[in-house]
Amino acid sequence: MLARQKRTIGLIERLAPNEGFTASMLPGVSFMRSNRALGRTPVLYEPSIVLVCQGRKRGFLGADVYLYDASHYLVLSVPLPFSTETEATPEEPLLAVALRLDPGITTDLMLTVEATEMRLPVAPRGMYSTPINNRLAGALLRLLEALGSPLEARVIAPLVVREICFLVLTGEQGDAMRASLATTGHFSQIARALRRIHADYAQRINVDTLGNECGMSVPTFHRHFKAVTNTTPIQYLKSTRLHQARLLMIRSGVTAAAAAARVGYESPSQFSREFKRLFGRAPTQEVEQMKASFAWSEPMLDEIGHISTR
Repeated sequence: MLARQKRTIGLIERLAPNEGFTASMLPGVSFMRSNRALGRTPVLYEPSIVLVCQGRKRGFLGADVYLYDASHYLVLSVPLPFSTETEATPEEPLLAVALRLDPGITTDLMLTVEATEMRLPVAPRGMYSTPINNRLAGALLRLLEALGSPLEARVIAPLVVREICFLVLTGEQGDAMRASLATTGHFSQIARALRRIHADYAQRINVDTLGNECGMSVPTFHRHFKAVTNTTPIQYLKSTRLHQARLLMIRSGVTAAAAAARVGYESPSQFSREFKRLFGRAPTQEVEQMKASFAWSEPMLDEIGHISTR
């Protein structure tokens, strides 16, 4: 096990030489690296599996704390804004792999699993961390080995990603994840509303309309929405817009006012106030800090649109 861990760390150090996010040769798979500790930081993760090879991260969602390190992996079945803190040093940087959940793969696997397993229903969960086992650790190593070769990244890596998704779906908390991805129930209706927000965040989005689309009254929609996201629909929409605006300013070099307009804000001053409230810095200061801190590359910027961090 020690030899496998050393091999895993060595591979990801070569695949992710720079801080921040680095895209792999397989779409949907990216690497995370931090050479230093980071305090509480607002992030927005899309549905994903995050496997840490070295270092430690904690996710904070409301009163809940989620540990993900070399012994625990993180799973999100819906897009969620939350905050994280990172434990890392230059000698032992944080090294992790993020796999964006592909709806086609997860749906196919769920149908196969549910057809062969009859279990008692469990409460769905949008986010959880759970211990990694030997099979999953072995699959992660094989994925990293495949991602070092263009041919294997195209032929073998997708098969290993499918295997990892299967192991997570059938793992210790796989029942909760499958319940989260189901097509019926309140959780599924809220998940649809979250996808709608992420697709149309720059448009006028009416909470009443979202509730009607879910077949819920406004109070019921608010209650179930907060149970899944730990925030209100309006706050969730604001957080999504602000994260996307930050990405626009870094990727495209647009001004804060232009970014605000493109994500749906009518008032630049309101945008600046809410941006500073979420990220702790004014928009221009945040962009300057991020550019000074990390080696940003175009492929990585494409990936950071799916999982944002700093």
